[in-house]
Amino acid sequence: MQLQDKSQSPNVDPLDSKSYSREDWKQGYQSQPEEFSYWIDEIDGEIPPDLCGTFFRNGPGLLDIHEQPIHHPFDGDGMICKIGFKDGRAHFQNRFVRTKGYVEEREAGKILYRGVFGTQKPGGWLANFLDLRVKNIANTHVIYWGEKLLALWEAAQPHRLDPESLETVGLDDLDGLLESGKAFAAHPRIDPACAIDEGAPCLVNFAVKPGPKTTIAIYEFDPAGNLRRHHEHSVPGFAFLHDMAITPNYCIFFQNPVSFHPLPYFLGLKGAGQCIRFNPKAPTKVIVIPRDGSSQVQIVETEPCFVFHHANAWEENGKIYIDSVCYESFPSIQEDGDFREVDFDALPEGQLWRFEIDEGRETVGHQVLSRRCCEFPVLHPARVGRPYRYLYLGVADRETGNAPLQAVMKWDAETGDRQVWSAAPRGFGGEPLFVPRPGGDGEDDGWVLLLVYDAARHGSDLVILDARAIASGPIARLHLKHHIPYGLHGSFTPECFV
Repeated sequence: MQLQDKSQSPNVDPLDSKSYSREDWKQGYQSQPEEFSYWIDEIDGEIPPDLCGTFFRNGPGLLDIHEQPIHHPFDGDGMICKIGFKDGRAHFQNRFVRTKGYVEEREAGKILYRGVFGTQKPGGWLANFLDLRVKNIANTHVIYWGEKLLALWEAAQPHRLDPESLETVGLDDLDGLLESGKAFAAHPRIDPACAIDEGAPCLVNFAVKPGPKTTIAIYEFDPAGNLRRHHEHSVPGFAFLHDMAITPNYCIFFQNPVSFHPLPYFLGLKGAGQCIRFNPKAPTKVIVIPRDGSSQVQIVETEPCFVFHHANAWEENGKIYIDSVCYESFPSIQEDGDFREVDFDALPEGQLWRFEIDEGRETVGHQVLSRRCCEFPVLHPARVGRPYRYLYLGVADRETGNAPLQAVMKWDAETGDRQVWSAAPRGFGGEPLFVPRPGGDGEDDGWVLLLVYDAARHGSDLVILDARAIASGPIARLHLKHHIPYGLHGSFTPECFV
């Protein structure tokens, strides 16, 4: 079922226009091997005095191992950045997660582990033949929950860090919940008022064990970090599941139409991620799992598409709605070549789609909400799993086509209006983060934080935007003394670790 297209593209730029230079963009993918700790003194504007707490962000800090390049940034070792806000000031600190692989490779001075996305050990296929060890790179997300700071990577256990110093405490089994080798995904969701727990907040996360049949485990924790619910379910076929959405009653996954052919991986010829193939003739499957584990999993098919990240989901009038960033296909990761030479124009861009599952759980319709190239959607934390009005996304500077993320867009779900602030032509962004104003009275009453790489000075800035007036530009721009490579996901806690 195809619903009305609500996408708007006023003032479309010519397709051959570019808001960036490739050389500028590539500089943001240089490794940052150094670790820093300092008060940020170079600031344009003023930090809001009521912005208090800690912004954590994770991402690959090393794009090479002693000048041996990794094949894909997703194989890079995780580096945590922390910016603490207090009394109108800000303190920066970064530190690598001391994973087993990071420590071993730093001591050896060379690549010792194959990467999921194509990084190989030196020595050709013979050196990589049947080496199936997984390097836990802890590079995707970082959250503070139950008085624990955890660095997450979806294929393995989390690493616990000291929130004050960012020192690595070690692998964390969540108080005995995770057996050795078990995973804990990198995309938890926080239900702000869990109906099952009488309105208390809870953290919901999952783990995936793929195979001919895929097992999905659901975990829910109270604010103290205690496990409240755990149940597991099996779904047919190989499932590539990076993210999930939640409603008060359901966890929702999109089983992308891909297949896994592992022989080249076993033979040492490719990384595991390079053995995944998109099937444009197969449907995407929407998996709906009751959060209380009391009833059966439901699977509904929709048209082929690929989803990395969901914006939000909610229940209304007997239906389930899911807003997601969708790609019409998933390009294979190349065996050769440099990821910095990617041809953006040859790849599909992410677009904001809305899916509607009917009351009988038999059909799924969709509409395109925005065709502008986008990723990393975020919203007010109190609206997670509920109907919402405002969404914030990293977007391309131009209205059409694929390009690096250089801007932030605020999208109004009620009116379709959009506000955009862009760092183009020499600035490059990523995931925005919405921080509610303490005591705020509106869904957009707060700030949007964004780390921006500024190619003009080969340095990074933390940009603070008024969430109600994105297009007005930064109210403060904090200049770091160095660059931070493009990252993945982050979080904010009102607790100040400075």
